[in-house]
Amino acid sequence: MDVDRKVAVITGTNSNLGLNTAYRLIQELDQDVRLTIVVTSRTLPRAREVIDNIKDFVGKSSRPGLVDYDYLLVDFTDMVSTLNAYYELNKHYKEINYFFVNAAQGVYSGIDWLGAVKEVFTNPIEAVTNPTYKIQRVGVKSQDGMGLVFQANVFGPYYLIQKILPQLQAGKAVVVWISSIMSDPKYLSLEDIELVKSPASYEGSKRLVDLLHLATYKELKGQGIHQYVVQPGIFISHSFFKYLNVLSYYGMLLLFYFARFLGSPWHNIDGYRAANAPVYVATLANPTFEQQNVKYGSATYKDGMEYIRTQEIEATGVHDVYVYLKKLKDVWDDKLKDQITNSRQKV
Repeated sequence: MDVDRKVAVITGTNSNLGLNTAYRLIQELDQDVRLTIVVTSRTLPRAREVIDNIKDFVGKSSRPGLVDYDYLLVDFTDMVSTLNAYYELNKHYKEINYFFVNAAQGVYSGIDWLGAVKEVFTNPIEAVTNPTYKIQRVGVKSQDGMGLVFQANVFGPYYLIQKILPQLQAGKAVVVWISSIMSDPKYLSLEDIELVKSPASYEGSKRLVDLLHLATYKELKGQGIHQYVVQPGIFISHSFFKYLNVLSYYGMLLLFYFARFLGSPWHNIDGYRAANAPVYVATLANPTFEQQNVKYGSATYKDGMEYIRTQEIEATGVHDVYVYLKKLKDVWDDKLKDQITNSRQKV
């Protein structure tokens, strides 16, 4: 008897959200499916660690279907590395069924503690929903000469998706872009699409994700690929821990619970709830009936029960972003046309 097989590539698997996306996908996909999880990381030791975590999770479950593990070493701030990721996927997989873009690079340099205290005391809910006290460096570029956050969170993943379209088409794939609750239009200037001048490049990159999704989902649908954009709400992110001491960490956690108690739907707090929307659109959303021009959010009631909540996406700038990225792709296709690398190692 033929076994149904699925392949899922999850970028940023070594993050709290990425790891929990893998956990939820394993749980919520048809339990008889033989699932291959392809984890991504910049380094082999971290890829091994993530695979071990997923293996432990599967070992504690009663899932009858087999789970296989693979890895992909990729640094989206390096276009040669991104191209090599394409070569590896093209070499090993004829079909890819799920592709999660969980890129969340930031260029943080610390916290404006005075501003943080002021925000917490004047508007505590807003302070832990749309904080303005995280300090981001301005003008940071990658070794490729692009805005680093733009390349990491938007262009690098977009370029890889464009290169593996045949595998995505063959797998009738679902592509899931992870945006943010903070992807407000105010964070993006169409005169600075690469976010080099932006003091809020992370938020600007997530606004770009929203616009890129609106610009491309219909085109992909015509190729048998269903694309969604989601946001995970507010949750504990390990990437910002280094800027917090014990007191500020638990204070932040307390404010998260306080915000949820007061009715905020977006304070999921833990990564597992945050991963609800990404896995929902991948496994349960019906593309025939459900909209693709909205953002699906991971939401939680005050008692902790989770649900999906949709948000409209303001569409100003869709064409500008699409044209810019298409032209940039052509530029890099030309730059990389003679570039072949191979960094495959044993796990």
